[in-house]
Amino acid sequence: MTFPVFSSSQIEPSARGKEFGTRLRPRILANLSGYTDLFTVAGATGDQVRAWAERALDRSAAWAPGLADEIAGIAAGAGLEPWQVAAVNARTEILAAIDATTGAIAGEGECSTSVVLPDAAPARTVQTWDWHDHLRDAPVLWELEPRPGHVVRTFTEAGSLAKIGVNTAGLGVHFNILRHRSDTGDVGVPVHLIARRILEEAATVEEAAGIARSAEVSASTVITVVTASEAASVEISPAGVAVIPPGPDGVLLHCNHFLDPVLAPGERHASDRPGTYDRQRHLRANVAGLSRADLTARAHAMLSHGPDDAPVCAHPDLTQPINQRWETVATIGLDVTAGRLRVHHGGPCRVTEATWQTF
Repeated sequence: MTFPVFSSSQIEPSARGKEFGTRLRPRILANLSGYTDLFTVAGATGDQVRAWAERALDRSAAWAPGLADEIAGIAAGAGLEPWQVAAVNARTEILAAIDATTGAIAGEGECSTSVVLPDAAPARTVQTWDWHDHLRDAPVLWELEPRPGHVVRTFTEAGSLAKIGVNTAGLGVHFNILRHRSDTGDVGVPVHLIARRILEEAATVEEAAGIARSAEVSASTVITVVTASEAASVEISPAGVAVIPPGPDGVLLHCNHFLDPVLAPGERHASDRPGTYDRQRHLRANVAGLSRADLTARAHAMLSHGPDDAPVCAHPDLTQPINQRWETVATIGLDVTAGRLRVHHGGPCRVTEATWQTF
């Protein structure tokens, strides 16, 4: 199985969004429907979701007007209202708002990221991307050119402006969700838009961190920024932004808990999903495999299944409600020197040399 690919022909944000919305309308509508179901099961009303999405759109327009225009263009192309597309882009913020309002707890799951900086070779990366299994058909691979000569390629969800990706300036990003006590229902700039703006504007870790610091957020995440020779995990929360460098061995590992000593005391994700620590330990124990030049070998080094081992490769428990079911939807490596991604549809347990999709 492969993910659908779309290449934008438009550079102007509104026109690019409208083209994307028109061409991918069925997938965007299905994704919106899936998130509407998720928000409902998690405990939100339709009026709450709309209010949070409209707030996210307002904050986005103030921080990055072109990205807000692109969201409006997607809505026009897909036959939706802008707040509906904003809800897809702000799904992390809406889920954090639901959590802040109701105290809802999601099930065990989520992503694991590894970056290794060899002494004489470009960065070697791999991550699993876990999400709710009823949204497994949401991802698309999207190529766009936000300005002449600068190309962005991103693994994202239909209607969302970016997630994991690379640009032709030689920079890439991995993406993991976090939760912090400072997360709030006062919705801010969506973290997915931060990833997109990094891909549009940054060529260095320092530039990426500066973009992250410029956004007022309401939900937490970590964007691991990678170039051929440098990397850092940029931990983002309403309480602040921290930059986590690789260790002296050139290894940078991140799951779903804060590593920064100032932000870590506010950790909330790991209190509900302690498997994140098991996954971090599993990655550390398999650094030799994660350092391999071959991406398939790196993916296999990640392989571990719960409940007896670390739940790196997730499979849904169909007896649970949709907000408690997790699946490793994709396994992804970045090739920042070539400006491309290699993507496998599913978890590491099904990776072979033939299952990679190069984008």
